[in-house]
Amino acid sequence: MMPVESIAEEIDREAELFYEAHQPPTDLIFDDGAEMESNRHRIAMSVLIRSVEQGLANRNDFFVGGNMFIYYSAKQLRNRDFRGPDFFAVLGVDGNTSRQGWVVWEENGRYPDVIVELLSPSTANEDTGKKKDIYEQVFRTPDYFVFDPFEPNSLRGWHLDNNQRYQPLVPNERGWLWSQSLGFWLGTWEGIVDRETATWVRFYDESGNLILLPEEAAQQQAEAAQQQAEAAQQQAEQERQRASRLEARLRELGEDPNDLTLNPNHS
Repeated sequence: MMPVESIAEEIDREAELFYEAHQPPTDLIFDDGAEMESNRHRIAMSVLIRSVEQGLANRNDFFVGGNMFIYYSAKQLRNRDFRGPDFFAVLGVDGNTSRQGWVVWEENGRYPDVIVELLSPSTANEDTGKKKDIYEQVFRTPDYFVFDPFEPNSLRGWHLDNNQRYQPLVPNERGWLWSQSLGFWLGTWEGIVDRETATWVRFYDESGNLILLPEEAAQQQAEAAQQQAEAAQQQAEQERQRASRLEARLRELGEDPNDLTLNPNHS
């Protein structure tokens, strides 16, 4: 018969093992050294992040990330399946918290509200297959989009229906897709970003206005200020010309403009 002390020790050990097994891990990896597929993919990710930050600048209850790990289950850890979405946004969370990655059990069980994957030949099947299933069935992410930065017509998206299943989003007349979570359109835009000319996937507000990047907004403000300065200069020049014409007319009438200035009661 096992001594009472041994039984107690065994129970304590079992309790300790149970506690350890159900404790969230703390030795998480946040960088696997993997780089983006291309420089264009990197820029496209940055554009999405900076655009949302600019579009939601009046709020402080959101977090946006890109190419960051999202930890959500013990099975994921065992399989060492660390890589996260190319872009994701979570709304209604503390925007002041600094995060190395998104750890679901440290975020009150919150998953991303919006995910965008930037396709490439090596990831397209997984992004529209296995990952799409995870985002639908595990994450329950309401809005999911995919886009290949090298294929301008590749934008697709899905939204969770009432049965928690993804249904394809129908594009509007411009080919844009509506993100219900963000209240923004997601569409394409041709132009130069970070010295690279391409068709980029960009956010637009509800009225269809392009959500500017911080540097674009700064440039727009600078141009507006320049236009105001030029308008003021033009108005000043018009006033100078008007005064010059008036002076010339007074001289034609035999009046000295200087005398009128010095003696306003002159008649």
